[in-house]
Amino acid sequence: MQEILAFFSNLQNVEGLIRWGGYTVLAIIVFAESGLFFGFFLPGDSLLVTAGLLASRGYLNIWELFALLSLMAIAGDSVGYYFGKVTGPKIFSKEKSILFAKDHLLRAQKFYEQHGGKTIILARFMPIVRTFAPIVAGVGQMKYSRFISFNIWGGLAWVGMTLGLGYFLGRAIPNIDQFIHWVILGIILLSITPPFVAWLRSRQPKKPDCRA
Repeated sequence: MQEILAFFSNLQNVEGLIRWGGYTVLAIIVFAESGLFFGFFLPGDSLLVTAGLLASRGYLNIWELFALLSLMAIAGDSVGYYFGKVTGPKIFSKEKSILFAKDHLLRAQKFYEQHGGKTIILARFMPIVRTFAPIVAGVGQMKYSRFISFNIWGGLAWVGMTLGLGYFLGRAIPNIDQFIHWVILGIILLSITPPFVAWLRSRQPKKPDCRA
């Protein structure tokens, strides 16, 4: 019980959480946030950047982190996909509760409808949406052979880029941990840029066909 209380008390202190739980807590959080519908509140981006930062100090091994967390991200999305496939449309009729946020699921569904299969990759870089995107893909009966390719590339890209950013900043800038919140804010802004640009393009009127 004390371990569970310590976990939740450390959620707001990402560095303390990693130091407390090490590789185990990193693996659990990345797995849960990637595909378990109650994991949307977990600190995925900030966790990975901070883990990369700690790896730059020698506290963790960057290659072990990349291998382990990529596997957990891919496995988490696969679990989310099969959960959506099994529950089907019934999940959308579930009322909102403490562990279930229907509005987040609907947001992911809308994003999925706009961007199709590439949503699985784009959503990796969008907090909340990345948790529900694989569930929506399962509900929509996307073929798993197609889903897994997007899943693998998205998982590798997300883990590699966020870990790499933290590792690079830790190596290049002294005392960067004092500005980690600004780094995370920058990551979030960058993550919403592609879908925002795509949305703007979808709002533009189509050019008339001038062909005879």
